[in-house]
Amino acid sequence: MDLILWRHAEAFEMREVQDDLDRALTPKGERQAQRVAAWLNRQLPASTRVLASPARRAQQTAAALDRKFKTVPALAPAGDVDGLLRAVRWPEAREPVLVVGHQPTLGLAAAYLLSGQPQAWSVRKAGVWWLRAREREGTLQVVLHAVVAPELL
Repeated sequence: MDLILWRHAEAFEMREVQDDLDRALTPKGERQAQRVAAWLNRQLPASTRVLASPARRAQQTAAALDRKFKTVPALAPAGDVDGLLRAVRWPEAREPVLVVGHQPTLGLAAAYLLSGQPQAWSVRKAGVWWLRAREREGTLQVVLHAVVAPELL
């Protein structure tokens, strides 16, 4: 299974809105989302399931892909790693899954899957971490397939 973790692009600060879920992407964030979406669209299989947080900034980031996506409440800013892993059906899903979400959940998920430890790893805004689960000699292994930052594209 491939699990692609995509942090939402740059958003306006909380002081600009009343509700954290209403924070929109900045113009820079819109450019980041478009740049990363173009790269992802060249890499992702057509069968990839796209799941997004209900937060406006995550919805806008996911929309840049111009693919259908499903809004999943478990991926909201207050979500946790267990909820994320259940939503993506890790590691049993047959198709790749792209999650558009938030820190610290994405960093915690990457750390847990790659090291087995709950560590506070940082995923940059609009950054992508692509993980791949595979079985070798009856043991599940997780391989870091790619890490991409928007300024590298």
